Amino acid sequence: MLAMDISTSMLAEDVAPCRMEAAKDVATEFINSRPGDNIGLTIFAGEAFTQCPMTTDHASLLNLLQGVRTDLAANGLIQDGTAIGMGLANAVNRLKDIKAKSKVVILLTDGSNNMGDISPLTAAAIAKKFGIRVYTIGLGTDGMVRYPISINGQNQYIQAKGEIDYKTLEGIASATDGTFYRAQSRGELSKIYQDIDKLEKTKIDSKSNRRRYEAYFPFALAALLSLLLEIWLRTTVLRRIP
Repeated sequence: MLAMDISTSMLAEDVAPCRMEAAKDVATEFINSRPGDNIGLTIFAGEAFTQCPMTTDHASLLNLLQGVRTDLAANGLIQDGTAIGMGLANAVNRLKDIKAKSKVVILLTDGSNNMGDISPLTAAAIAKKFGIRVYTIGLGTDGMVRYPISINGQNQYIQAKGEIDYKTLEGIASATDGTFYRAQSRGELSKIYQDIDKLEKTKIDSKSNRRRYEAYFPFALAALLSLLLEIWLRTTVLRRIP
C-alpha cells in the first residue's frame, strides 16, 4: 500500500514542480516497475481514506493516482492537517488479511502528526502485529518554503516553515523493521523508491509442465499408404505391357 500525504503543504515548490506532483510522478515509476504486484493507495490529510484498494489492475490504479489533488482539503471536502496515524492505519487495514510473504506500506509525508484519533506509533504497533513492514519518507527541505494558497479566488504565495517529524517517522520504521528516508529533491525521492524496489523483490518459483507425445505415426501411415497406392497403380492402371 502507498500511503500519501495530500495536505495543502504538499503544494510547496521546494521539490520541483511541487511536492505533490513529484510524489505522484515517482510513485508512478515505482508502480510501473512492479507489474505483477498487488498495490493500493491510501491518501490522507486531516483524515484518511482509500483512493484505490489492492489491485493488479495498474491502469486503474495509475488513473486514480493521477487524480489525487491537494485541493480536497483546501475545498473543505476533507479536513486539512496531517493525520499520519490515520493514514497508516487505513493502509494496514487494507493489508492485514492479505496472504502474502511480503506486506509493505510506503508512507510519504511532509509534515508532523497533528490530526486523527490514532497515533502514528499505535498504528505502527498494529502494522507490526500483522507482519507489515513500513518504509517512511519525509519529503521536503528544512526551513522556509514557498507554496501557493487561494485568497478570494486568487492564487498567492506565502512562506512557511516545514515541520517534518523525523523522530516519529523513524519510530514507525524502526517498530516495523522498515527504514526511514529523507528526500529533499525529486532525484532523491526517485532513488529512495528504487532502493525500496530492490529491498522488496520476492523470488517466485515457476514450474513448467511439458507433455510429450510421439508425432511420427500419422506421417508413417501416410508414407505406407502412398507406397501401397504406388504398388497398386503399377500393377493395374499404370501396368506396363511387355
